[in-house]
Amino acid sequence: MTQAFAALRLCLFGLALALSLPLAQAAPQRIITVDWTVAETLLLLGVTPLGVAQKAAYDDWVAAPALPAEVVDVGLRMQPNRELLAALQPDLIILSSFYNSIRPTLQQIAPVASVALYQPGEDLWQRLFSATREVAALVGREREGEQLLQLLQQQLSAIDQCVSSRRPLLVVQFIDARHVRVYGVNSLFHAVLQQLHLPNAWRRPTNYWGFSTATLEELAAYPEARLLVVEPLPLGVAEQLQHSGLWPLIPAVRAQRVATIPAVWSYGGLAAASRFASELAQVLPMQVSAECRRARYVQVQ
Repeated sequence: MTQAFAALRLCLFGLALALSLPLAQAAPQRIITVDWTVAETLLLLGVTPLGVAQKAAYDDWVAAPALPAEVVDVGLRMQPNRELLAALQPDLIILSSFYNSIRPTLQQIAPVASVALYQPGEDLWQRLFSATREVAALVGREREGEQLLQLLQQQLSAIDQCVSSRRPLLVVQFIDARHVRVYGVNSLFHAVLQQLHLPNAWRRPTNYWGFSTATLEELAAYPEARLLVVEPLPLGVAEQLQHSGLWPLIPAVRAQRVATIPAVWSYGGLAAASRFASELAQVLPMQVSAECRRARYVQVQ
């Protein structure tokens, strides 16, 4: 047997052995996602995606965890750049179920996995846990996933014990100077409020994503509520509100019960839930103690 033939046999044997191993033995290394919730979850798990859709918009709407500079922008979330995706040669593309319509196209480039978070009729908080575990399993980080979920529960418990006022909240994001999205049932923000035993003043029906569209006049119907504004504000809205005749008439504004928090991805997962809880702890009345001062700054990361 020649040396070359022996080397070839060894190579073929190694290939056959690799093909016979279960897929779970080798976690994918080159991962692309068009979904920002999947992206933030990967980053929390210690996995930097090779590519993410609409990086600049991610920075505005999700903000943290931040995308490293080396992450490639692969185009629009619903229309990623197929040529770029193919050139990047990903091991795996991870979607959320919202993007399943583009799955057949992406499957021509690389294996595709889909993770469901927002499912009609299912408890969103339980889906958050399930989705985190699904993403963790896909990248071989199950232990890290469980640790993150435990830390989230500990964070929420610490904040819950320290909140000193249970005044109802209206959680809003501005669409323009006269209209807002108000988050209620089926939203991530509502799910976090439930875990913190904070009443959500908004009880009206919500859409698939857990929000209703309302006018500023409609917010005036909640005289006892605290108003929580989630950034970013559309261009020019802050200036328009300063000259608005409606804004000062809202009871929460008149009583100076308005707080603004930095951008948190309202359709996010574990990372967004933890950030929202942490930002809430910065603006809500909290008990005065060393433990509660620490609880304000606890965040899963």
